Amino acid sequence: MKVVILCGGRGTRLGDVAENKPKPMVPIGPRPLLWHLMRYYAHWGHNEFVLCLGHKGEIIKDYFVNYKMRTTDLTVTLGRESKIDYHGPDADTPWRVTLADTGDNAMTGARIKRIQKYVAGEKNFFLTYGDGLSDVNLKALLAAHESHGKIMTLCGVHPTGRFGEILSDNRGRVIEFHEKPKSGGGRVSGGFFVCRQELFNYLEDRDDLVFELGPMSRLARDGQLMVFEHDGFWQPMDTPREFAALNALLDEGKAPWMIWR
Repeated sequence: MKVVILCGGRGTRLGDVAENKPKPMVPIGPRPLLWHLMRYYAHWGHNEFVLCLGHKGEIIKDYFVNYKMRTTDLTVTLGRESKIDYHGPDADTPWRVTLADTGDNAMTGARIKRIQKYVAGEKNFFLTYGDGLSDVNLKALLAAHESHGKIMTLCGVHPTGRFGEILSDNRGRVIEFHEKPKSGGGRVSGGFFVCRQELFNYLEDRDDLVFELGPMSRLARDGQLMVFEHDGFWQPMDTPREFAALNALLDEGKAPWMIWR
């Protein structure tokens, strides 16, 4: 199943950490956070990705175009019969990556709308942000989504109140969605979604369309947004402190998302 990842963020709150690079390319250990996220999906058998590029998207394009060169030893033969011989395994997994330029200044809703053609024919697809990691059970998330037949399922987690709060009934149906409430005791959106094609009926191709405002609220009002509760690890990377925390987990060998090891 295809995985759509929003990769257009500027990472302004990360300061020097994200200087001269798009937010998903900030390194966690020797690899970008985006690689960790994709490797996580690949562990669950999802190897087709659509990356919604924006700010400095050419850096992400360069990374994948030269991926084999970056991840293996190689021997370069110069002269008339120049060639490159690669040594070791080809890659971590047979990924198929579509790199879609969705606009330098586009908001999240516009970016999703503009990759519609790349997921055409897919009954369902995963959707996530390129700046957070989790150990959410993707098989269980997908099963929950398929069980109710609604347009979208989001992963509900329990972190700070600066994320979009969700209120749900005892059947898991989201009845209200509030983007970044000032306070609240409920779960918040963890940014891991499963979507049906009908999601695109809630989106418009205009730069200022914020997915988390109008579209998600309308889905909730229409009874088309469900929550999958996740009580395990989830960590966004919005600040230097969160960047340091993710790297510390990796350095200490305690990275919960690296279940492929």
